[in-house]
Amino acid sequence: MIRWAYAFIDRPRDRFPQACAFWTAVTGSGLSEPRGADGEFVTLLPHGGADPCVKAQAVAGPGGAHLDLAVDDVVVTAGEARALGAAAVYAEDGLEVLRSPGGVLFCVVPWSGEKSRPAPVTAPDGAVSRLDQLCLDVPPDSYDQEVAFWSELTGWESTAGALPEFHRVTPPAALPIRLLLQRLDLPGPAGAHLDLACSDPDATRSWHESLGATFVSRGATWLVMRDPAGGTYCLTGRDPETGRLPS
Repeated sequence: MIRWAYAFIDRPRDRFPQACAFWTAVTGSGLSEPRGADGEFVTLLPHGGADPCVKAQAVAGPGGAHLDLAVDDVVVTAGEARALGAAAVYAEDGLEVLRSPGGVLFCVVPWSGEKSRPAPVTAPDGAVSRLDQLCLDVPPDSYDQEVAFWSELTGWESTAGALPEFHRVTPPAALPIRLLLQRLDLPGPAGAHLDLACSDPDATRSWHESLGATFVSRGATWLVMRDPAGGTYCLTGRDPETGRLPS
C-alpha cells in the first residue's frame, strides 16, 4: 500500500546550491543535513512541523524530477511494479529503483510514518501556491501503457484530463503528490517535471522571477518556467488546496 509520496528534484551538481536555495524559498522549507556518499541528497523540511514531501538530489547530468513511493513493503510493491511491466534498475536494502514501461524512473522506499501534508505557501504579495504534482512527459507510442501502469500500480483515482493529451492519477486527499501524465507530440525519451498549483499563476511567476527563475512559455492554464539551475517546471491555475482546476 502506498502510504506517502515524494517529489524528487534532480539538478546538476554544479548548480545544486542554487536549486536548493530556490526550491526551499518557493516551498516554504529549510534543508536537512546532506546525505549520501558525496552529500548528494537533501530533504526539504517544511516550516510548521508538517511532514516533508519534497527531496532533492545532485546529479551528473541535466537532471529532471522523479517520484518516490513510500510503502509498507518495498519488496512486495517493487515486485508488483515489475509484474506490471516495470524494469529493475538498482536495489539495496530498503530501496528499489525502477523504470516504468515507458521509461520513467521512480523509486520505492519504506514508509516512515509521514502523514501530515505541508500547507500551501503564501508569497509576499498574497498569492498562494503549493508544489503538489509530478507531470510525467510520455512519448505518444507508450502513453496508453503508462496510463494503465500508473493507474494500476498506485490504485489511485484515474481520470481523463481537461485536454485530450492529459490524464490524472489522483491520490487520496491526505497524500501530498499527485500524478499528471502528458502525451508528448513527438517520439523521444520519457521524463518528468514539477507542477505547482497556484491561486494566481502570473503573480507567482513574478515572485519566482524575483528569486531567479525565468519565464519560458504560456499554455492553456499553465506557465512554463525554468529555475535557477536550469530545470523546467510549471505554474498551473489549479486550486492549491484541492489541486483541481476551477470549474
